[in-house]
Amino acid sequence: MFIAIIGGGPAGLMAAQRLAEAGHRVRLFEAQATAGRKFLVAGHGGFNLSNAEEASRFASRYGAEESRFRGLLGHFSPADMRAWAAALGIVTFVGTSGRIFPEAAHRPADLLRAWLHRLGELGVEIHTRHRWLGFAGATGLRLRAERPGPEAGRDFLIEPTATVLALGGASWAKTGSDGAWVPLLRQIGVPVTPFAPANCGAEVSWSPFFKEKVGRAPLKNIALRVNDGPELRGEIMLTDYGLEGPPVYALTPPLRAALARGGPAVLHLNLKPDLPPPALLAKLRQRRPGASLPDFLRKALGLNSPVSTLLREAQPEVNALNPEALARLLVAVPLPVTGLRPLDEAISTAGGVAFAALDEHLMLRQRPGTFVAGEMLDWEAPTGGYLLQGCFSTGAWVARGVARRLKRNEQ
Repeated sequence: MFIAIIGGGPAGLMAAQRLAEAGHRVRLFEAQATAGRKFLVAGHGGFNLSNAEEASRFASRYGAEESRFRGLLGHFSPADMRAWAAALGIVTFVGTSGRIFPEAAHRPADLLRAWLHRLGELGVEIHTRHRWLGFAGATGLRLRAERPGPEAGRDFLIEPTATVLALGGASWAKTGSDGAWVPLLRQIGVPVTPFAPANCGAEVSWSPFFKEKVGRAPLKNIALRVNDGPELRGEIMLTDYGLEGPPVYALTPPLRAALARGGPAVLHLNLKPDLPPPALLAKLRQRRPGASLPDFLRKALGLNSPVSTLLREAQPEVNALNPEALARLLVAVPLPVTGLRPLDEAISTAGGVAFAALDEHLMLRQRPGTFVAGEMLDWEAPTGGYLLQGCFSTGAWVARGVARRLKRNEQ
């Protein structure tokens, strides 16, 4: 008798640990050569585990699923995440932004290695290069062994007492999150919301001159909004395809919605969010006739290259603008978005198994005894620690649901 977990990402590994700690035999099947591939890739840009934000504000980061995540985060919170890491010998700290990181001495591989060691101590059996092929009967699962050797290519069936599906979304396919599971769930009538890119770059049709002149360049201490929405502060990167960076990623949902409606989807860039409008206008009025705009912007406002080129891209007649018009442009540079970056380039995805298909324990209504966790579920959140925390919290939540179901069945 054993519990099967399909998928060796953060959600699956957390479910495995919780269930093994409760005394259950756990077998985990992962299609990749190693477990935790996406976990390692996520750590390349700064190993942000979670966020120390106040609880209600944290839950609001999950948008339409805020109320649901309030309960999930209450069950496995950012504080629980830090305690879990500490138990693995990984000390964490809260950065100035509120984000939670391991101390510099700990790399992503160190945490994953310690975690897998702990799972081994608990008796969790991890079968890598084993691909899930679908369901068989009421409780069975079909799998294929893809490990090199005499068993390569062999299909077989297992009959677990419960199943946790944690196969990820559809971004970063090289890590195993390829969305190949979607038709397998739809075959049994489970509604799956189509995947869409989340936390990704926005495409802008730059002119050839702009692409050649600017290439890639950062813009710091800016604010960004979509159409008439709220501004988000941060730093962005101008690229040959458009824009990227945390504020752009966080605005993916309204951009995606505006594009789906047929537009307009316009990012408005505030280059001087800390300078009150009257003070900005006063500085602009000091420009002497004939003065070079790039030189003036650099000396008066600290706006270096490529700002002047960006302003000219948005408003070709920028040199002829009066101070009032230039002030309006500097706080709302219009950047029409033509699209979002491809799904596989996105940091995460929106879409997945609809929550209407699940009970309160995240068990499939169509298939009792099968639970779903992590990015397979239809939720999204911005970067900043919210994605990993969501995966961990859903993994811990389904582990409790599985344990309770098995206990009821025994009774």
